[in-house]
Amino acid sequence: MAGKQVFPTKGNLLAVKKSHALAKLGYDLMDRKRNILIREMMQLIESVKSLRDEIREIYGKAYQALQEANITLGVVNDIARAIPLDDGLDITYRSVMGVDIPKLIYKRKPIKLTYGIASTNTKFDYAFKNFQKVRDLTIKLAEVDNSAYRLADAIRKTQKRANALKNIVIPEFEANIKYISDFLEEKEREEFSRMKIIKRKKHA
Repeated sequence: MAGKQVFPTKGNLLAVKKSHALAKLGYDLMDRKRNILIREMMQLIESVKSLRDEIREIYGKAYQALQEANITLGVVNDIARAIPLDDGLDITYRSVMGVDIPKLIYKRKPIKLTYGIASTNTKFDYAFKNFQKVRDLTIKLAEVDNSAYRLADAIRKTQKRANALKNIVIPEFEANIKYISDFLEEKEREEFSRMKIIKRKKHA
């Protein structure tokens, strides 16, 4: 039995009771943290679904327009290469109950046509605009998706720690408290009986 591993003294009883109270407080905090993280994640899950649906729709329009541009203009690789690399993305973090949640910051640049209008048509322009929408949505999805993953991982770890406190640590402390308390009570009864016998002998 776990309780028999602790030497039954009043000092140890006080120490175990203190540890037991701290473990219960730790469990309450873990449970509160888990609930806050779950609420935060549930809000993100709705956003993830909505963003995925929207990206799928915009991607479909963009690729359809690009395919039509390829048909009407020939392969548009050379035109596409004239579009500069977009590197205006930065990342910061905010903390939710100790979990770092990413925040993507996109420094949007003014739209400038870097290809000759004469060499393209409305299909290509439409594809270009849709792929810009895809970029914006992908940035948002990356932020939300990664945040949801980090929260889910933190929830799993918090739940594991809470379960360990609830099912292992706290019951062990309770067993130790019962064992020491029972031992000390029995010792007090024995001491009381012994004193009664001594007293009786003195008055005999």
